[in-house]
Amino acid sequence: MNRRTLLIASGLAASAPLLGRPAFAQQAQITGAGASFPRPVYERWGQQAREAIGLQLNYQSIGSGGGVNQITNRTVDFGASDAPLPAAQLAERSLLQFPTVMGSVVLIVNLPGVADNALRLTPEVLADLFLGKIARWNDARVAELNKDLRLPNLPVAPVYRADASGTTFVFTTYLSRVSEAWKAGPGAATSVQWPGGQGARGNEGVANTVRNTPGAIGYTENAYATVNRLITTQLRNKSGNFVKPEMPNFLAAAGAADWTAANFAADIIDLAGAEVWPIVAPTFILLPTNPTAERVEASRNVMKFFDWAYRSGTEAARRLEYIPVPEPVQNAVRSAWRNVKAPGGSAVWTA
Repeated sequence: MNRRTLLIASGLAASAPLLGRPAFAQQAQITGAGASFPRPVYERWGQQAREAIGLQLNYQSIGSGGGVNQITNRTVDFGASDAPLPAAQLAERSLLQFPTVMGSVVLIVNLPGVADNALRLTPEVLADLFLGKIARWNDARVAELNKDLRLPNLPVAPVYRADASGTTFVFTTYLSRVSEAWKAGPGAATSVQWPGGQGARGNEGVANTVRNTPGAIGYTENAYATVNRLITTQLRNKSGNFVKPEMPNFLAAAGAADWTAANFAADIIDLAGAEVWPIVAPTFILLPTNPTAERVEASRNVMKFFDWAYRSGTEAARRLEYIPVPEPVQNAVRSAWRNVKAPGGSAVWTA
């Protein structure tokens, strides 16, 4: 069974009803909202945690911007964002930030006659495709990199996130590092002014739009490309090698990460290394450090859920092609949870 079959099977299992099992109406429920980047693994963990630790997860995949807004307004128990918040914003909003898994942003295309991972792109060509400087797929610059392919004479149709998105933050951060024109133009943010193309909401929307649009190119978390059987591309990395979006190359990037950054905001974008996939990033949970008396138990359950995920969710994460955070980082996160205080000053997390 290949990696795509495994991932698709895992995704179907996560969404299938639990036939023949007891009702979970009396179980505690935690609510979260935000990034679509980690949605597949959070849903899978949620299904498993119902039986393992008696917690139900209600997670709404609304984009990182929406997750930050909802946790700032305290309308959910936790927010989720792929873009780490600056220290000043975390302090101002009384939030603790910690990573759950790492994921990879990949390029997806809809090019008739071009097989999976056959197309080669350099960082400069990739930026110019999204800048509108390369208008057709049989352009000489693309053809020079792909002499063994018969590229279609189709217009380039960029697809981007229409909502405030951590995936967009990761992707545009990468483009800003490899292209001065991109850095001086759209720049890096959860929302940017795209030079052209079509917007879609969520990683799901980008994947569906690319799948239905000949000539399209988009960016999405790897799990969405795999589940939708979309065509991905090779990309030249910082060390000058063309690499495929595959787990060994994602792990090479994760192994080069520096986790000493404040608030666990490790930078894994465009790192050097022969096998490194250049667009890998952690995804984060945002948890209030000052829960109200009514929210203390929910806050404790959020930490209980992710403690269980760290200990028992690794296999599910790997099957969905996410990269677990290293064990020392997990232990550092558990220590940081002690900064979440109930009214009166006692630590919520005491395990």
